[in-house]
Amino acid sequence: MADSERLRVAAVADLHFGKTTQGSLQPLFAGVPDVADVLLLCGDLTHHGLADEAVLLAKELSFLRVPIVGVLGNHDHHSDQQERIQAILADAGIHILDGDAIEIRGVGFAGVKGFASGFGTRVLEAWGEALVKAFVHEAVNEALKLEAALARLRTTPRVALLHYAPIAGTVEGEPLEIYPFLGSSRLEEPLNRFEVAAAFHGHAHHGRLESRTSAGCPVFNVSLPLLRSQVPEGPAFRVIEVPTLAGQDGVAGGTPTIEKSRTA
Repeated sequence: MADSERLRVAAVADLHFGKTTQGSLQPLFAGVPDVADVLLLCGDLTHHGLADEAVLLAKELSFLRVPIVGVLGNHDHHSDQQERIQAILADAGIHILDGDAIEIRGVGFAGVKGFASGFGTRVLEAWGEALVKAFVHEAVNEALKLEAALARLRTTPRVALLHYAPIAGTVEGEPLEIYPFLGSSRLEEPLNRFEVAAAFHGHAHHGRLESRTSAGCPVFNVSLPLLRSQVPEGPAFRVIEVPTLAGQDGVAGGTPTIEKSRTA
C-alpha cells in the first residue's frame, strides 16, 4: 500500500510526566518519526495534574516532527488545572481533544477522556443517592461527547482516543474489584455505531494489550506500564496502520480496516 493510502498511528498513554522524570521521554520516543505519521497520547500525561508539569512535557516533546493528538486523563484533572494544561499543550502545537475531532491526511480522530461506571450488565445505573446519579451522569456525558465528536467527522476511517476503557476486554488482568473504575461500556456504543477503525485508551496499567468491541472494533490498551511489562524489548508505543480514503478505492463510507497491527 502506498504511503498516500495509509496513515501510520503511534499511541501511548499514562506518561505520568513530572519534574522527576525530565529527560525520560526523548529516548523513549526518538523512533516515533521513523515508524509513524502521527502520535496519540491517551491521557495521564502529567502525574499530579499541574500546569508546571505540562510546561515541562511540552518542552520534552518539542523535538518530535509529527502531529501529536491527545486527551487528558484523571491524573491531569487531579489539581483542577486541566484547562491550563490543555492551553499549555495547545500552545505547543499538541491537539488536546475533549469532545472534539480533527482530520489528519484523510483519517478522522475523535477524543474524550471518558469516565468510569463499569461494564456490561454490571454497569452502574443512575439510581439512589444524588452522588451516584452525578457519577453516572458524568459517564453518560462523556459517551455523548464521544458520539458527537465522531458524528462531526465527515471522513472515514475514524479513530477514537480515550483514557478510560470502553470495554472490559482490555482491562482483564486488573483486580475485579476495580473494574467499575477503569472504564464504562457506555463508551462502546459510539464506537460500534460509527464503525470506528480503532480505539486507543490507557488507565488500566495491568490489563490486556488489545481486544474488540461487540461489533468487532479493535481496541488497544496503550498504557506505558503495560507496554513495558508485556513487550519489554519493544518501544514505548503501539503502532498500527490505518488505510486512508485513498486506500479504500475511493469509496467514502466503506467499513475501515486496519492494514497492519504491531507493537512498533
